[in-house]
Amino acid sequence: MNGILTPRQILKGLLQGAPPPRPLFLPIVFSLGAKVENLKLPVFLGNATKITNSLRQIRTHLRSDGVACYFDPYLEAEALGATLQYAADDQRPTLQWPHVSQAGELPENLRSPEDAAKSARITVAVEVIQRLKSLTRDEPLLCAGVSGPFTLAAHLLDLRPTDAPPREDFSDAALELAAATITQIASKLVEAGANVIFIQENIFPALSSQHCGAWAESLAAAFNIIGFYGALPVLLLSDPISFAANKDVVYTRNWDCILCPALAASALSAAVFAPSPDRTKIGIALPAAAFQPGAASIAENLVESLHTIMMELRLVLVTTAGDVPAATDIKLLAKIGEVIRR
Repeated sequence: MNGILTPRQILKGLLQGAPPPRPLFLPIVFSLGAKVENLKLPVFLGNATKITNSLRQIRTHLRSDGVACYFDPYLEAEALGATLQYAADDQRPTLQWPHVSQAGELPENLRSPEDAAKSARITVAVEVIQRLKSLTRDEPLLCAGVSGPFTLAAHLLDLRPTDAPPREDFSDAALELAAATITQIASKLVEAGANVIFIQENIFPALSSQHCGAWAESLAAAFNIIGFYGALPVLLLSDPISFAANKDVVYTRNWDCILCPALAASALSAAVFAPSPDRTKIGIALPAAAFQPGAASIAENLVESLHTIMMELRLVLVTTAGDVPAATDIKLLAKIGEVIRR
């Protein structure tokens, strides 16, 4: 049966509440395309033709259930008015806002969420999805990513501590702007033909039940518009430490999405997910550390542990905790895909 259903048929069943015969395998492999095309990352991010070509090349080696059409954690910040300054391709860019503000305050003269959704790179992302929709004939799912409200608000407020800032450091104005922007951009992506939207929270604060409820409510509009277009929303909680601090309160919510926490490289076990979540809506994100050069032992343990984790949690989706490193071994990812499809 596993070999009969296509990824899109599995997706349709998920949207109707049917347990899938196996998890969808949707690793985020995007910026590696810059290496394939021998381009600097900023140039790659703005070139729909190069992105499309590289993703098709990657797909010949990685037969996953989807294509990562566009993933950049700074996309929304730039769309709202920031300039990205790259010191090196392998380092995070710094954000320069047109009008300097104090840390913890919103920058002035930001674009509106509606105008942000019309920005140049959103247009590139839309074009990539549209091109791949017309070019792919083997029914892979078309995936794209947006930042979560806390992640985007942290960019807006210049919150950059080592650990997650307290909830009080996130102003309501920043979170409201972030949620509205995410909804507008997600709408453009699903209108273009995206089948799966990852809403990625890279780090988020310790939450009370009330604050967790407000977080869920802030995402409701995005979940609704994604679902309206027959696409699947995935809440990707890519920081295991943030998830561990909040898992009890997170699990009390009835999420209208696939909840997808990240495994820690030091704890490749289903036990870290207790208490048991809603088994019809749980995925996992594989740790980025497993794909770094020199991480062969972590990768081997991951391959050995994955089948057990899948059986214990009855996963519906397996992804990665963000865009994989440019030095990722595609053969390793393909091997993980084979484990999932057994």
